[in-house]
Amino acid sequence: MASTDTPVDAPGKPGKDAGDLAGLEAGLDALDSVEVRRTPLRETLLRKALPPVVAVGLVLVVWQLLVWAEVAPDYKLPSPAAVWDEVEAAWLQGTLLDYIWTSVSRGLLGFLLALAIGTPLGLLVARIGFVRAAIGPILSGLQSLPSVAWVPPAVIWLGLNDSMMYAVILLGAVPSIANGLVAGIDQIPPLFLRAGRTLGATGLQGARHIVMPAALPGYLAGLKQGWAFSWRSLMAAEIIASSPDLGVGLGQLLENGRNNASMSQVFLAIFLILLVGIAIDLLIFSPLERRVLRGRGLLVKN
Repeated sequence: MASTDTPVDAPGKPGKDAGDLAGLEAGLDALDSVEVRRTPLRETLLRKALPPVVAVGLVLVVWQLLVWAEVAPDYKLPSPAAVWDEVEAAWLQGTLLDYIWTSVSRGLLGFLLALAIGTPLGLLVARIGFVRAAIGPILSGLQSLPSVAWVPPAVIWLGLNDSMMYAVILLGAVPSIANGLVAGIDQIPPLFLRAGRTLGATGLQGARHIVMPAALPGYLAGLKQGWAFSWRSLMAAEIIASSPDLGVGLGQLLENGRNNASMSQVFLAIFLILLVGIAIDLLIFSPLERRVLRGRGLLVKN
């Protein structure tokens, strides 16, 4: 007797269509689902802490080999041990942290002032055509101007004081922050802005709830560049402008090493300047960048 059952997988049949739809939904679910797990501490240390430690170790080994090979006299190329002796001497004298804090406090305060000025300025340049036509080229020109060029006029205008330091920082950082925000706003899809206006987000509300969140990646890039300009501007000001009233920051420490013909002190100042720059990036900007990328689905949580 012939079977009258209909195959469920026959082409064009309801059973086949339902199976295809279920398979498609399962595939989409697999694409959307991301396995979230906490990275073990050992794996984190091996992946993030070990590479820079190895790199630093290699630099020290090469450095010591160059000293042993006597490629340069001791007064030109001190050994790592001689620089470490400078670290110990500054620590025992209680001046090491003072050097760091004098520069870091100035740099952070100057950067915050630049942030307060550069953010609204960037919004105005990005959103108002006349302001962009008038100020946009000036900001681009100021961003390309070396920060050290502002030190002599700042000294003449303001004298040898902290105000001169902050003025140099502002002139170096504000254009970068403003231009970064302008670039971020220019990359916002027009649909976002139209949707915001339709929902009533205009003026300050639109800037707060639509423009700033959408422009955050470009704005963050501008902030990182602004901090780099702030730090370099401050170092240039501390090297050129020296006064007992200003205290001894890292730039002044570098200049003192040059005046004293002490390359070990010069190397100490350079390493401390690098250390502060790396620490600020790792402690502030890298977490912010990861948070922004994670919020946009571009970084997997660990």
